[in-house]
Amino acid sequence: QVLLVESGGGLVQAGGSLRLSCAASGRTFSTGAMAWFRQTPGKEREFVAAISWSGGNTGYADSAKGRFTISRDNAKNMVYLQMNSLKPEDTAVYYCAAARTYFGTSRSGYDYWGQGTQVTVSS
Repeated sequence: QVLLVESGGGLVQAGGSLRLSCAASGRTFSTGAMAWFRQTPGKEREFVAAISWSGGNTGYADSAKGRFTISRDNAKNMVYLQMNSLKPEDTAVYYCAAARTYFGTSRSGYDYWGQGTQVTVSS
């Protein structure tokens, strides 16, 4: 099993920045790509960003391009999401996810999930 724990969420004003962190533990050697998703009440969980095991490949939702940056530190078993120029519509619970073999935007491709961290952007 792989345990993922997110941190770094909070309340920020529009235009501000936050950095989310995801700490992985357990059988981390069995994982490959990592990703961030987000969800608001009544909506499906949506893809935000993904990064390959090596960090050489990344992908972003259109809403995140140019504002968010995903990175990872395999030595520390950490994944990060730097979020800049935040907008009220970025308000959501953000989830970290890990995949054994998948790299992409689909929720079903990810095998492990964290409990989420709330991000609230005020206008």
